[in-house]
Amino acid sequence: MSAPSYSAETPPTPALHRLSIAEAAGLIQSKRLSSVEYTQALIDRVDTFDPQINAFITPTTSLALEQAKAADKALANGDWKGPLHGVPFALKDIYDTASILTSGHSRVCIDRIPTADATTTAKLYAAGAVLLGKLATHEFAHGGPSFDLPWPPARNPWNTACFTGGSSSGSGAALAAGFVPAALGSDTGGSIRGPASWCGVSGLMPTFGLVSRAGVIPNSFSFDHCGPMARSIEDCAILLQAIAGFDAADAGSIRCAIPDYRAALSADLKGLRIGVLRHYWEEDQPASGDVCSALDTALDVLRGLGAQVENTRVRPLKESFDIKVIIAETEIFTIHLQALRERAGDFGWDFLQRALPACLFSASDYFRATREHRRSVVQMAQVFDRYDVLLTIGQGAAPRLDNHDPLNFWKKPNLFTPSNVAAGPAAVVCSGFSASGLPLGMQIIGRPFDDATVLRVGHAFQLATDWHRREPVLAAGAAQPVLAPIPIPTDAPDTDAKTRALCDTMAERAGLSLDDTQRILLYRAAPYALEMVARLKRDHGFDEAPANVFQFPADVLARGAR
Repeated sequence: MSAPSYSAETPPTPALHRLSIAEAAGLIQSKRLSSVEYTQALIDRVDTFDPQINAFITPTTSLALEQAKAADKALANGDWKGPLHGVPFALKDIYDTASILTSGHSRVCIDRIPTADATTTAKLYAAGAVLLGKLATHEFAHGGPSFDLPWPPARNPWNTACFTGGSSSGSGAALAAGFVPAALGSDTGGSIRGPASWCGVSGLMPTFGLVSRAGVIPNSFSFDHCGPMARSIEDCAILLQAIAGFDAADAGSIRCAIPDYRAALSADLKGLRIGVLRHYWEEDQPASGDVCSALDTALDVLRGLGAQVENTRVRPLKESFDIKVIIAETEIFTIHLQALRERAGDFGWDFLQRALPACLFSASDYFRATREHRRSVVQMAQVFDRYDVLLTIGQGAAPRLDNHDPLNFWKKPNLFTPSNVAAGPAAVVCSGFSASGLPLGMQIIGRPFDDATVLRVGHAFQLATDWHRREPVLAAGAAQPVLAPIPIPTDAPDTDAKTRALCDTMAERAGLSLDDTQRILLYRAAPYALEMVARLKRDHGFDEAPANVFQFPADVLARGAR
């Protein structure tokens, strides 16, 4: 079959790297832009600028061009697969890709080549999308921007000395830098929304169970969400449409109706009820003046669009953070326990600083946390009887990469984890810029399975503002700023003898053989982990069920039906 012809009447914009999915789809469908041309332009941009950004672990250039050629050929034959047809995308390197390295950005899986695609990978291929490569993450979608891993941490295109947020670090960086119009991230405690906030892009953590996690390296089975990242909320809606749906291969997948997310977008928010979680940024975790000003301006925009806006309150950040951390750290510690026993030295400092203290959590601690998890879901549902969405801040201006101390994970709550605990959808959009020129984020939180309303609010805000259209300026050949990361601690912390003894006992009980440095990491975090346990509520009735109550797997139910 001959190659498709492309009209010269309306040439494509030269700024191909800034095309949205929706814009690119229109150009490709009308044959004013070929997928091969588009893909090659983005490959060239990655080759030019990624040495500054470190967004990619594994570019898939040859595969991308093959898929682009196939997309053009299919279109020439009248087979248009929808708005992702011929559009390049990239995947956080925890999504399995058959015959392509899926490393989790870890030395532990440095040679891991899956034999099958993740469900979401397969769905994007079926939608005609073109895989440009696998993106940097934090180790196993956990930890932080470690400098002791096989690949360097991704850098923020707005200032390459700064942090992207994590753990979908490469996804946020690649979108902001104009390497791809579409990416998938994952969110266990803010890992889609954090990079979206710090990189000035858009990201949606869908309702728990809406998007399959089958074939995605797990972090926490209780809190993992897979979801879309793009430069606009409209593009997130397009991506969500392609990847949402029940999958029996994911034990957390839920059968539900899938609406037309893009069709539900609107510029009108008349009558929409918005509850503002002002206490998050004024009391629980006080924000900078830039953040406060940006949020107040954003609220004025939403009022102008017809929304009814009022302040409200939910659980303090710290309570939700304690629930999430006790459960999630127990789960990821258990997932990687065998490797931690056999090759702890192959993990990065940041991962170990977070995961090792989970050996201190007991079965009782985990069970109490899951009971509080269920309470939290019920309490949040009651809040949504009064409001259609909740609104709060995303992140302030991105900090420098070399200011990152992994111990901070244990010291202060995360602005995003309450939504993981509540299990509903939450999106982040850019709400302005700091005085230093770095993006600021706004978080939109919805009731479970009402992802469409969250997307609607974000889209209306983006139609009324242009923050998401701004782009960082990159210079070809520019050198990366030199960083001086905080060194791995080697001095014993000021932890009391009783706590150190408990750490030694619990580490031995877990089968860990820790060297001196690893033991120091455990000692450093132990007081914070134990404080979490002490804060956790103990007033549960004997009949209060945990969040993870038993359900028959789908294949068992199917056999029973026969």
